[in-house]
Amino acid sequence: MLENLLFQLELGAPQIVLGLVNGAFYAMLSLGLAVIFGMLNVINFAHGAQFMMGAFAAWMLMNYLGIGYWAALILAPLLVGAFGVLIERTMISRLYKLDHLYGLLLTFGLALIIEGLARNEFGASGMPYGVPDLFQGQVIDLGFMILPAYRAWVVIAALVMCLATWLVIEKTRLGAYLRAATENAALVQAFGVNVPRMITLTYGAGVALAAFAGVLAAPIYSVNPGMGANFIITVFAVVVIGGMGSILGSVVTGFALGLMEGLTKVVWPEASATVIFVIMAIVLLARPAGLFGRA
Repeated sequence: MLENLLFQLELGAPQIVLGLVNGAFYAMLSLGLAVIFGMLNVINFAHGAQFMMGAFAAWMLMNYLGIGYWAALILAPLLVGAFGVLIERTMISRLYKLDHLYGLLLTFGLALIIEGLARNEFGASGMPYGVPDLFQGQVIDLGFMILPAYRAWVVIAALVMCLATWLVIEKTRLGAYLRAATENAALVQAFGVNVPRMITLTYGAGVALAAFAGVLAAPIYSVNPGMGANFIITVFAVVVIGGMGSILGSVVTGFALGLMEGLTKVVWPEASATVIFVIMAIVLLARPAGLFGRA
């Protein structure tokens, strides 16, 4: 029985590696959610739609303006982040003193509107977005599988972005201001810090993280209006398991659950779609605040 299991794992190693790629997207998306919830106390259900907007922004920059992948990887998150700033200033800022449910309902409605507009304009079928020339036809021989170089780049880019975000929030003066503002905004403002502007830019940064992940995802998945909806429910489960608002929890849990999902596809394929939610239920029963969260 043990030999059979080891044989299955050897054959399924490619699935486990591809699970790591999915984990990279889980980590980046849950990171953006954690930043927004941890600093603004807003459950941003529009995060999946903003992920989709990043992919569409990159696709439009390429097809309408002839802008290449690398420039789009910078410009698309900035454009979508600016849209997030506009949304925060005009809508979300009015809800900070209300129950979390109002923010959830607002962002859920925004997600439906954004996806509906994209579906009306571009249709429901996916549109191709080519792999950058640098990675065209490039592969990495891992011995047990041939890994496309672009997927390796996605994992590396996700790790760098997650680490950079964690360092900014945990190790810089700006991060200290952000964390202090969540505890006592009036006191931080008394030191001359423009707290409303800082909150607005924080929301824009969280949205830009989702858009960055969308640009990375565009060459792997077809660019379509439903691509964010396919991720967002799983990503919310990742955030709950890691701990709502925990930056480190989101990153570690995202990659770990991506690997767990890939491993489950090898050992028990039928359970791969639900394994994350089973883990979420177990964690909530044992530790309601999440693995890295505070009570």
